[in-house]
Amino acid sequence: MNDAHRESPPRARLERATDAPGVDVLRLSGSWRLAFLAEIDTELRALALPAQLTIDGSELDEIDSAAALALLSRLPAAGVEWTGFAQNDARIVEQVRHRLEGVPELPRHRARGLFETIGRDAEILLRVALGHLSFLGAATVGIGASLLNPRRVRLRELSAQFEQVCLNAIPVVSLVTLLIGVVVTYLLGLQAKQYGANIFVVDGVGIGATREFAPIIVAIIVAGRSGAAFTAQLGSMRLTEETDAIRTLGLSPLDVLVLPRVIALMVALPLLVFIGDVMSLAGGLLIAGPMLDITPTTFLERLRDALDISHVYVGLSKAPVFALAIAVIGCHMGMTVGRDTRAVGMATTSTVVQSIVSVILLDAAFAVFYQELGI
Repeated sequence: MNDAHRESPPRARLERATDAPGVDVLRLSGSWRLAFLAEIDTELRALALPAQLTIDGSELDEIDSAAALALLSRLPAAGVEWTGFAQNDARIVEQVRHRLEGVPELPRHRARGLFETIGRDAEILLRVALGHLSFLGAATVGIGASLLNPRRVRLRELSAQFEQVCLNAIPVVSLVTLLIGVVVTYLLGLQAKQYGANIFVVDGVGIGATREFAPIIVAIIVAGRSGAAFTAQLGSMRLTEETDAIRTLGLSPLDVLVLPRVIALMVALPLLVFIGDVMSLAGGLLIAGPMLDITPTTFLERLRDALDISHVYVGLSKAPVFALAIAVIGCHMGMTVGRDTRAVGMATTSTVVQSIVSVILLDAAFAVFYQELGI
């Protein structure tokens, strides 16, 4: 058999068997090899193969495992007979067919219904919430133990975390809250000017900024900045097995990694909220003059009369709770993240979303609580 004959392209034709009525014969010819796989697929696609079929390989030049796989994948599951194959070709086809029988059938993807999707999402949400609650308990116990035994606190790590979450956050917090004060004063002023109630804008800005705007805005900034950083840092340490090394040294990752971050954020957020209060009022003071004809002296005098110190205390009282929620979510997501870079990125994104939602829910709970107390 010369090379030109061996390289002849594959052919497949379907004929009716003369000796067996009702049975079709698929006659294979040419060279059925990997190099002609595209042509083989074209030949087989053009044929409508019946359920009862005889495959005749007497005209085959050769067949390899790739071509045999392409052929077997197009054949019906049963009712196929093989004839005319050379011994080597028959052995190749039989080995491929035997391998295919051992391959498990892939499960079919089933689209989930609405109620199943809601149930699964609710289950995932409940599992995440329980995980955060358990981690909150461990962190609370750790904080209590640190208060009873201050030597347990790692001051160097605590000071480093405080610098990151508080001192380095002052510029962005100041800028954002200043602009929020300007915007709120501007919007209130547009309405107040229509009724000649310019001076009451000071009341709205003072109470709204100290009681609601500053705590929420600062908490959201911290959630996107520090909460995401906690998850990324701890997730990277878990990915590089640094947390495992800490356990190997006989130390607790909770004491070394988590508690300094939680304590630092709980101390830092009230300070940042106070800065946010001051900058929000400063923004209102800046825009009140040119827009509402309220001089700085008049603004400050009205602010002193209208803004009771209790409103400031209400805003500051929310800050440690917001900080605890953000720190627990960020640290828990980082300590339980999967050991791959994609999981770290997804956990960081999830931390920001969960932290912001938690802050809003907690703020709503505080509003109801203080309303019941009449504060």
